[in-house]
Amino acid sequence: MADWQPLATVAQLQHRAQLLGRVRAFFAERQVVEVQTPVLAQHGVTEADVQSIRVDKYGYLQTSPEYQLKRLLAAGMPSCYQLGPAFRHGEQGRLHNPEFTMLEWYRLDFDHLQLMFEVADLVDKVLGAQPYQRLTYAELVGPVNSRPRDELDLAFADACASLSPGRFFITDYPADQAALARLNSDGTSAARFELVVDGVEIANGYWELTDVDEHRRRFDRDNATRQARGLPTMALDEAFLQALAAGLPNCAGVALGFDRLAMLAMGANNLSQALAFRGT
Repeated sequence: MADWQPLATVAQLQHRAQLLGRVRAFFAERQVVEVQTPVLAQHGVTEADVQSIRVDKYGYLQTSPEYQLKRLLAAGMPSCYQLGPAFRHGEQGRLHNPEFTMLEWYRLDFDHLQLMFEVADLVDKVLGAQPYQRLTYAELVGPVNSRPRDELDLAFADACASLSPGRFFITDYPADQAALARLNSDGTSAARFELVVDGVEIANGYWELTDVDEHRRRFDRDNATRQARGLPTMALDEAFLQALAAGLPNCAGVALGFDRLAMLAMGANNLSQALAFRGT
């Protein structure tokens, strides 16, 4: 017989609701506008390490609202955020669920370093204030040159898990891990950061790339990687690219896993303690 009871207790779900209110109040104080964009759209992302869930005849459940939020910014929207569901295929476990709650926001005329301070302010608002340490990617995983990407990814995951207790910003990712961040002035590292809290990866942010031609080059490289791995290639989101061509303003953006943050706020060690139900 199926168990109909929720995973989290009623008290934990009430605590989660309070945290959602605290997050929205944080952005209201800063006049950052809450928006809603579709979670089902025609295109998915090209990134080879992120797999979209396809919905036959409709498109893809979105892995993040990134493309659509940037389209809003290109259309003149001020600094904005979205707090809602996102989906990724094949992610299941203590810290993963195919459907999860993502908080993503964009700040006009911020770089990634300025955004790091705001991320810390938000986390302090939810978890209470604590000091933060900053490490470069190379300080975390050791020498990067000539090491294969899969080895680096494993070393990074292991090193992040060992960063407990404490709050750590990881910066200066290798240029080939820039994703959609611009490069730093050295040309060899990305204007990208990740926040790790008590060994749990919480947030990933960029000083956003604005060059549409470089976006196309990176998307094409992504699809070449997908093909080499035997994954389906992804059609490019031309509406997003047209928005970039029209002009994405100077901004920095970050995606934060709200369920993980709520889990930490509750003193829990499994996402199930912060979720009403798991759909799969």
